[in-house]
Amino acid sequence: MARSLDGLVLAPVTDQAAGQVGTRTRFTYHEEDGEIWAEYAGGDVVRGRLVGTRQGDGLDFRYVQLKRDGTTSSGHCVSRVVELPDGRVRLEETWEWESQPGSGTSVVEQVTQHAP
Repeated sequence: MARSLDGLVLAPVTDQAAGQVGTRTRFTYHEEDGEIWAEYAGGDVVRGRLVGTRQGDGLDFRYVQLKRDGTTSSGHCVSRVVELPDGRVRLEETWEWESQPGSGTSVVEQVTQHAP
């Protein structure tokens, strides 16, 4: 099993469609005893939350978000946790909106802090 997600900050590798998460969105993950949750914001998303479970390298969670235009949306995602050769974490995601039409795949990777 890849390392814990607790305390990691991840960001999408590419932009999704307008009104969705994008490269300016940051996810702050938490993990404890098979439970995962995260807060996220940035880009078109003012505030978002996700909550779910982890079994091995698999995540299964639901998400809700408030967008800059004042609308809300929610969906379901399953992800695979991958440890990259440089030690960072990647999530390979398959998601589907539950509050509106649409589905897809995305990749988020751990953001590293660079010294000034």
